[in-house]
Amino acid sequence: MTLIKSISGIRGTIGGKISMNLTPLDTVLFTSAYGCWLKKTLKAKQYKVVVGRDARVSGNMVQGLVNQTLVGYGIEVLDVGLSTTPTVKLAVTQHQAHGGIIITASHNPKQWNALKLFNQRGEFINAFSGEAILEIADQQDFQYASVDDLGRVIKVTGAIEYHVQKILELPLINSKDISQKKFKVVVDAVNSSGGIAIPLLLKALGVTTVTMYCDPTGDFPHNPEPLKEHLTSLSERVLKEKADFGIVVDPDVDRLAFIDENGAVFGEEYTLVACSDYVLSKTPGNTVSNLSSTQALSEITVQRGGSYHACAVGEVNVVDKMKKVKAVIGGEGNGGIIYPDLHYGRDALVGVALFLSLLTEKNQKVSVLRASYPDYAMSKGKISLSEDMDVDLIFRKIENKFIKNNIITIDGLKITFESSWVHIRKSNTEPIIRVYTEAKSQSEADELAQRFLGEIQDII
Repeated sequence: MTLIKSISGIRGTIGGKISMNLTPLDTVLFTSAYGCWLKKTLKAKQYKVVVGRDARVSGNMVQGLVNQTLVGYGIEVLDVGLSTTPTVKLAVTQHQAHGGIIITASHNPKQWNALKLFNQRGEFINAFSGEAILEIADQQDFQYASVDDLGRVIKVTGAIEYHVQKILELPLINSKDISQKKFKVVVDAVNSSGGIAIPLLLKALGVTTVTMYCDPTGDFPHNPEPLKEHLTSLSERVLKEKADFGIVVDPDVDRLAFIDENGAVFGEEYTLVACSDYVLSKTPGNTVSNLSSTQALSEITVQRGGSYHACAVGEVNVVDKMKKVKAVIGGEGNGGIIYPDLHYGRDALVGVALFLSLLTEKNQKVSVLRASYPDYAMSKGKISLSEDMDVDLIFRKIENKFIKNNIITIDGLKITFESSWVHIRKSNTEPIIRVYTEAKSQSEADELAQRFLGEIQDII
């Protein structure tokens, strides 16, 4: 069906023909290319790579292929098993490994899987390195290890526990005060590894946890992207349990969204706003988010005396910008929190801890907290791509039509109007064009999205 190679890794659907899907041969090919790239760029006597996976049905198969391919390349595999993307990142630095691979297709449906590739700092490889790996895969000039130089697989336990402990050690996380609040929270982990990690963190913080869809079987009970339309069951459960709020994460636990005590969606865009508000109140500084994120973060940052910076979509782009401007927190409007004091990567676990710290300090209900922030509404649409579709031509025609507006072209097109904006871009993770809009009301945001979906349809 589909194989996508981007800054978000090697992502595809399971089964089908090679080079068109994430088949076993494609998995071996790109893992080999990654192993070759490591050995070309780093010098070591013994190479080590951390490998983990989310709970997808295909995860065990893909990880077996990844592990043994690295062994065949003479690389020692530190297998952390069922894990989260941020946990694997921390494990890379914890074990002083040369890289890491998490096997997950993040928010994509169950037929998808992917290889997300990390460098020795436990961060996503950059675009330059990604291109080098793709070139190696094309050339297929691999030099596998001889029988006496094969790697080995070492099972590593306690990776998630280590992750939780590092969060508890952060100066801004006041575990004692959080515990005394006796919060009650409902957790929806879409039957993936968040069902292990989030309850473990909440228990350590003294939070009473009601779990739903926390059995890591990979059988997603609903679309795993944490959007409003997929959270009906969680909203109902929060009301039934009379909980303080609800938590939902995606399958690899790098995206985070909340439901308030009334069953209303807090808004994944406002996950970053709330966590940033807390961090900025303690450590004033700059923030970063991508072009598709709410402008509420900019307003909060300026109110706190800092500077806000925008960048292209993609975690690696956000991290690069954060380092350049020395941001104290950043992330993406899809519920991705990047807190450098822990590590440079989206992390739902640290997001939960920061959010609980904020609620504890403010002593407010979640609905009251949400009402305290600048109120914007966002609409998100998409159009499926066909092989004959010229995306660049579509963007050029729209840009020419709206040339008198403020336009940013570093990642597709972002067009700003008097009190709203639209961002049109090709997805890094799916064969689609995304259309995001933001305005002062939901109806205005929806109308703007429909307008530009129509503009694209008229061109194609």
